Amino acid sequence: MKMSVRTRLFLSTSGLIVFFVIFSLILNSLYLGKYYVWQKKQTLLESREMIEKLYKGDPEAIYFELENLERNRGINIYLLDQYMGLKYISGLRMFDGQYLRRPSERFPERLPLIQPVETELDKLPGGGVITDVVTDPRLRTKFVVLVSRLDSGEILMLSTPVAAINESTAVANKFFMFTGIITIILGGIAVLLFARRFTKPILKLNDIAQGMSRLDFSQKYPVQSDDEVGQLGRSINSLSDQLDRAISELQDANDKLREDIERERTLDKMRKEFVSNVSHELKTPLALIQGYAEGLKLNVNEDEENKDFYCDVIMDETNKMNRLVKDLLDLAQIESGQFKLEITMFDISSLVDRVLDKHRPLLSEKGIMVEVEKNKNVTVNGDVVRIEQVLVNFLNNAVNHVDDNKTVKITVTTLEDKVRVSVFNSGKTIPADSLDKIWTSFYKVDKARTRGYGGTGLGLSVVRAILELHGNAFGVENNESGVTFWFELDQADICSQNGHKQFL
Repeated sequence: MKMSVRTRLFLSTSGLIVFFVIFSLILNSLYLGKYYVWQKKQTLLESREMIEKLYKGDPEAIYFELENLERNRGINIYLLDQYMGLKYISGLRMFDGQYLRRPSERFPERLPLIQPVETELDKLPGGGVITDVVTDPRLRTKFVVLVSRLDSGEILMLSTPVAAINESTAVANKFFMFTGIITIILGGIAVLLFARRFTKPILKLNDIAQGMSRLDFSQKYPVQSDDEVGQLGRSINSLSDQLDRAISELQDANDKLREDIERERTLDKMRKEFVSNVSHELKTPLALIQGYAEGLKLNVNEDEENKDFYCDVIMDETNKMNRLVKDLLDLAQIESGQFKLEITMFDISSLVDRVLDKHRPLLSEKGIMVEVEKNKNVTVNGDVVRIEQVLVNFLNNAVNHVDDNKTVKITVTTLEDKVRVSVFNSGKTIPADSLDKIWTSFYKVDKARTRGYGGTGLGLSVVRAILELHGNAFGVENNESGVTFWFELDQADICSQNGHKQFL
């Protein structure tokens, strides 16, 4: 079973408290009595030193000090002369009403405690001390006894009962057991509180680390101390910030790599489609040229009229291939970034007039009336050659897609700092899902119709590339009666002129 750090800390610390309480109780039971006996012996020795200093041969002179020692230290004092005659006994100033000096008489019945050491007493020099634990045969009680020969030759005997010592030891052990139980209870509560407080930051750090493993770096450890836990918290916070930055950079790099891969796939797909479209666009005119050229070589039709027809077909298909190659070269040059615009100021209104003049025969042939609405002297910034290419492409597109109403309208509108040129033709609108795709190379809304007027599907791609190079907007809109293509240019000079309409 898995235990938490808090539980293990609580159990181990509580176990140590219980162990030391029981260990102390055992020590008290085994050695407290011996320590008390030793301590009593030291007390008797100290009392003996005091009596030695005070005693001058007359017990009456120091009676008060002797009584004070007896009561305060719980000892019995016996003073004998060098012949074992009793001169002083605890609690009595005189024995039998007089000092006892019987040199030849001993008092074994009155001093049974001295008998165990009596044989050693004769050999005891002045100042010598004998200590021992002696049992009184009459009272059957143990006493700690000190017997000493004073410098005067007299004998001093001090005793204290061991029963008091044993009773004190028993009381001390019982009290210690009681206090030990209280210590264990209070210690357990204190350890529990300490374990909670000690492990709380560790659990917090663990939660933060778990969050980091889930790539959640929002949590931070509140550092409130400079100890090891606080230092660990700072390290975790620093590690979290570094991992957050590193993973964010890695994700950004991964996203960029994914975008690059997707872009490469798109470009590869576009290249494949481009090659396929170019091959398809070149296949038909090449086949026609080859077929009609072989017919001329084999003199399939000998009359001049048919030969001229064959030559016209060959020249027409060659012109289509020439336009295709020219558009491809322009598009490749612009998109490669090698083409540089020659930006100049020119009058867009005059450019519209020149383009219409060039297309006047074509417009007249198809019976198309072009309505022009513009101001005079509208000056713009741009590459006049490329803008003319854009305008011609829009006009050709309008002519090729105009309906039976034969309506084409060119409008030049002055905005704040821009000039918008719009080319409208009446006819069928462009499907909504094709509005963004018509600017893609080789995209054709109506392939059969586009093939009929010789379109390659590259004209609007070239327009897009030129206007993007200029950094100006362009677009297409469906109207109720037709379609409008438009583009914008930067205005160089504003000359407010009255607008007028012109029809060609």
